[in-house]
Amino acid sequence: MSLNTQDVEKVARLARLAMDEKAVETARHQLSDIFGLIAEMQAVNTDGVEPMSHSQDLAQRLREDVVTDTNQRELFQAIAPQVEGGLYLVPQVIE
Repeated sequence: MSLNTQDVEKVARLARLAMDEKAVETARHQLSDIFGLIAEMQAVNTDGVEPMSHSQDLAQRLREDVVTDTNQRELFQAIAPQVEGGLYLVPQVIE
């Protein structure tokens, strides 16, 4: 897919980007190259290829999910500026 100058100017306007003619032309070439690469990748036959979550087939060593820290809620809330009902009170920032 090849973009024209008007497409890039429209995207720049929507993104609130101030671009001169040279920047528009540079962006047009770069975006056209990106869209070309995407088109090449979409043309590849991926039938029978299993999706992967990572490029390397590695296994993570897992540990047992056990709580190791003690409850220090009272200690932390003792130094808080305002606490009520076990909750931290903070100034309202949205009306």
